[in-house]
Amino acid sequence: MHINSHFAIGVSIASLINSIVPFLPLEYFIIVIFSFICDFDVFFSKYAIDNNHRMLISHSLIPSIILILLGLLFNWFALLISGIVYSIHIIIDTIDWGTNVLFFHKRPVGLKLLITKEEQENLPKYLASYNNKESFFDAKYYKNKICILVEVSLFVLMMVSLIIFTPQYLFIVIFYFLGLYFHLSRHFSLKKAENR
Repeated sequence: MHINSHFAIGVSIASLINSIVPFLPLEYFIIVIFSFICDFDVFFSKYAIDNNHRMLISHSLIPSIILILLGLLFNWFALLISGIVYSIHIIIDTIDWGTNVLFFHKRPVGLKLLITKEEQENLPKYLASYNNKESFFDAKYYKNKICILVEVSLFVLMMVSLIIFTPQYLFIVIFYFLGLYFHLSRHFSLKKAENR
């Protein structure tokens, strides 16, 4: 799932819980940040197994467990919720391509609904048919109607949550669109490269 969708989940959860247990603005933003922060590990992909950022420790449940324990230890509810949204991110990532849930795996774990077993076993063959290896994954994602429907649904959920529970944070939608812009510009850039 894309960073903007994880962001939408974080905003929805923070807004809903804020309506029950009000957070300080800083706490609200901390929760939202922890809903997507682990995707920045993409910048460290070169250190991961098969250059897959989802195989790094940051894409495991270990950081979320640490956050939850620290939240309990310091009796800081916002940090506890931050750990929960972080773990939700990891669990959701097991659905599309899989991730390194406990960090001890040699391969991504999960349902991996966007890649068949045959494609997994013969990945170099499939990647070779593209000018850019990333295009394989990009095409699989954007051709999947369920992925697109989930992304649209999460955006709607985020907007409804913001309007009903935390309209004072409506400006945060700007960051959703920055994430969306990043993914769409990358998508069209890869598509253009493949059409050459």
